[in-house]
Amino acid sequence: MLDPKLIRNEIVDLAARLKIKGYELDVTLISRLEKERKSLQTQTESLQSERNTQSKSIGQAKAKGEDVAPLLAGVAQLGVKLGELKSSLDLVQSELRSLLLMIPNIPDGDIPEGNSEDDNVQIRAWGDVPEYHFPVKDHVDLAAGGTRLDLEVAGKITGSRFLILRGELATMHRALIQFMLDVHIKEHGYEEVYVPFIVNRESLISTGQLPKFEEDLFRLDDPVGDIDPTACDGRSAVATGDRGAPEDVEVGLGEFLY
Repeated sequence: MLDPKLIRNEIVDLAARLKIKGYELDVTLISRLEKERKSLQTQTESLQSERNTQSKSIGQAKAKGEDVAPLLAGVAQLGVKLGELKSSLDLVQSELRSLLLMIPNIPDGDIPEGNSEDDNVQIRAWGDVPEYHFPVKDHVDLAAGGTRLDLEVAGKITGSRFLILRGELATMHRALIQFMLDVHIKEHGYEEVYVPFIVNRESLISTGQLPKFEEDLFRLDDPVGDIDPTACDGRSAVATGDRGAPEDVEVGLGEFLY
């Protein structure tokens, strides 16, 4: 989630920056809820202070032998009002949090506006684009009809979006994974970590996977959580949990999630 202070203090500028991504920020609704939240929070804190003051006066009255029944009744009434205010505040905060969690990351200031890939700006290029005198096939077409890549059987075993690799293709797949890990760990100073494949809801919220991509996750019936979709959720939890708050983290963690 974006910094709430940024949303509160720079919401108009934020809306303009998000529009580059085609995201329409509901400035009116968020501003209204934020105003309600602030008012309810102020009222709640004021009422809590008043109740604390009256509670102290009960002890003082008792010490003097005075009748404390009216004071007790007054504190009880404040408690009821305080409970109602807290319930209203919780509802507003919950609605506001749900809205804020859906806001995407802010695009970099150098990103151009556009509606499709045709509006992209090429920053740099490397090498020459090869020209082929035959139809170019992708990896699925190249493996079709062979025995190394099997989507059909994988679909029967698990469902769509899964595959089976065999022989040299499976070996190459494993070698590429090891190559990627070795380069980052031995040459770039990353620390290799092995984290759980299952993460809880709070971990997915902290990395922005939830609630935006809830329908794309593989969910477990067990209330523990969901299957980690990218490995970054587990690594982020390790980094922030062991090394301080997110703004203090500057570490490289390498992992491949099968």
